[in-house]
Amino acid sequence: MPTTTTDAASMTLTDQILPLATLDPADLRAIAELIYRTWPKPEKDAAFRARQLQDLADAYGGAGDQAPRAFVVRDGDQIIANAIIEPRTIHSPAGDLTVLGLGKVCSNPARRGEGLGARVVRAAFNLVDRGVFPFALFQTSEPVRPFYERLGAVTVANPIVNSQAANPAANPAANPFGDSVVMRYPTNEGWPDGVIDLRGPAY
Repeated sequence: MPTTTTDAASMTLTDQILPLATLDPADLRAIAELIYRTWPKPEKDAAFRARQLQDLADAYGGAGDQAPRAFVVRDGDQIIANAIIEPRTIHSPAGDLTVLGLGKVCSNPARRGEGLGARVVRAAFNLVDRGVFPFALFQTSEPVRPFYERLGAVTVANPIVNSQAANPAANPAANPFGDSVVMRYPTNEGWPDGVIDLRGPAY
């Protein structure tokens, strides 16, 4: 259920959790366009981003409480912030662990500085707080690292690999994440030591 804020500065803003499997086509386009505006790459236009989200939904067949979904903030009918989560079963020397994969955290460039990014990330992290996932695992850049630290995340020192890469033997130690910082939430004990295998592409 969406919850409407009541403070005067954001009276029209609503928070929503949108399962990707049942995403309205208009919302799918709006989220895809917001992602593209944040990371404008010619080879990854809004149509490409929409297919990514649809493929993520179509590939999932697990429990509903861990299903891929979008956490969004609306201003009226306009989606102005977004975070996507997906379950990822990673492998470590301690065994398998299904974590919350956080990605595509973005907000309308014209609305930067309003705390919208923190708003959607906190909503996503709530799944960890509730015990749906034991941890969130995600990538970010060094300039953005303090933002996530303020939300209770910590950097991950583990080596990260992807044993399902097209040719993992060519460079078995290659980190599939493109950003320079890997982080997890929360900071409590229980995170495994050793090499973390994403068993799939970065997100």
